[in-house]
Amino acid sequence: MYAPFFQLKQPPFSIAPDPRYLYMSERHREALAHLLYGAGSGGGIVLLTGEIGAGKTTVCRCFLEQVPDHCEVGYIFNPKLTVHELLESICAEFHVGLWQGARQASLKDCIDALNKHLLQVHAQGRNSVLVIDEAQNLSADVLEQLRLLTNLETNERKLLQIILIGQPELRTMLERPELEQLAQRVIARYHLDALSPDETAGYIQHRLATAGLQTASPFPPRLVKVIHRLTRGVPRRINLLCDRALLGAYAEGSPVVTRSILD
Repeated sequence: MYAPFFQLKQPPFSIAPDPRYLYMSERHREALAHLLYGAGSGGGIVLLTGEIGAGKTTVCRCFLEQVPDHCEVGYIFNPKLTVHELLESICAEFHVGLWQGARQASLKDCIDALNKHLLQVHAQGRNSVLVIDEAQNLSADVLEQLRLLTNLETNERKLLQIILIGQPELRTMLERPELEQLAQRVIARYHLDALSPDETAGYIQHRLATAGLQTASPFPPRLVKVIHRLTRGVPRRINLLCDRALLGAYAEGSPVVTRSILD
């Protein structure tokens, strides 16, 4: 609605996790580097956590676009599954055919079929990477099954690399005594913090430029500091506030967002 008014090709502050709009702050680059490291490592678990709206899923989408050719990737974004449903979902993501008959494939059927597939992929010199988003929703039983999957291996290396992405509660979950063995399988972890004031300014300018802005920013520098204070540097909050501010400026016919509009 307001994009043409500000000479933009599209709204710059959508909350959809579009990798084109990923602002690579130092912490986002480090988060992406951890995921890429996980894709190339020899198995185990990589952990990426961050507050709601910090940009975890956007970093993940960026990672999925940069996965090396020698990796096959399975992506699960609805982890509220039973152990059986999880194994079936993993098999589906890796295009592993399960025996179809009068009965449902058992847990053993799923694991045997998955292990056979992972061995074939390994024999081709490729890596298998499983990414689970919103992993703080995983049950203890499912987390234990993931640990058991890291036991699938050859004499040289693990067959499955697992990347868990979730909110800070995920770290707390892994501190439970009953999940100690799983926590010991974590080979790398990174917590994605909120943006600093300078990064917030860069983030806003980056999204405007990506949307096609070629004129002066509609957000004066003094207001950017206010935006950071109100949003605490969380990208999703910045998007919501800036989108609403641009709509308000458009409604008033103002090319610049004012403090009264922001309020």
